[in-house]
Amino acid sequence: MINRNTSGIGKIAADHRRAGEPTGKRPSSATIVASVADAVATVTLSRAPVNAINAEWVASFNKVLDDLLVRSDWNVLHVRSDQKVFCAGADLAQVRGHMAAADGPDRMYAYVAGIQRLYARIETLAQVTLAEIGGAAMGGGLELALACDLRVAALEAKLGLPEAVLGLIPGAGGTQRLTRLCGRSVANRIILGAEVIDGATARDLGIVHWAFAHTELADRAREIACRTAALPAAALAASKICIGLAMKPGNDGFSAELDATRKLLSHRETRQRVEAFLAGKNR
Repeated sequence: MINRNTSGIGKIAADHRRAGEPTGKRPSSATIVASVADAVATVTLSRAPVNAINAEWVASFNKVLDDLLVRSDWNVLHVRSDQKVFCAGADLAQVRGHMAAADGPDRMYAYVAGIQRLYARIETLAQVTLAEIGGAAMGGGLELALACDLRVAALEAKLGLPEAVLGLIPGAGGTQRLTRLCGRSVANRIILGAEVIDGATARDLGIVHWAFAHTELADRAREIACRTAALPAAALAASKICIGLAMKPGNDGFSAELDATRKLLSHRETRQRVEAFLAGKNR
């Protein structure tokens, strides 16, 4: 979670150049911007210059989620950045202040725990989440992307968990999510070696699902988000639950699949889609 941004206060706003109904007015100092269009809730990180993560940023992101969760018009959360980087990690000014205090370790614990809680909240959303990584995603920035269901990166983007350089660990979920996602071998390479890789390598290692040239990234990410959002929300939510159970030993994911199938067959949309398919209307 490494960067050098020290300016700004996290605020919520709603606006996006690619359209959408806003969740509110955008103050000039907005650092997280949200809009909804075509069943996609686009959350744009906008804290210049590198989307540094501080307590206000975390509170702002949580407020955006609060505002979105009272709405029912979105199926996908699309997280992106309008800065040159996706997110460079922790705000060093805030870290410096915490460490200078007599209770520095306790303050840092609370700071990182707050980030962990936010990322866990994103990970457990019923809606599908997509991270569009157009620039550097370092430390807490990559941990944010790892908390999302889907990740698409620019071929040129830089990704890494370099906390070991500072004598720390990726404490906002990096050790756990990267290991679950790619296995211990890849996690050892990236975390123990503090290696920074590009988007193409991240795709080859399975850290991201797709990698495109930066000039294509925004359009391709939007295509993925809209294609996913067009699917039935109930089926997506049930699929996320069952996939999650596969990662938890002792949980009967097969029984969960059967239960979910029975429940989905009582949904009007599911029945309409199945009947249309059987009639040959959407094959």
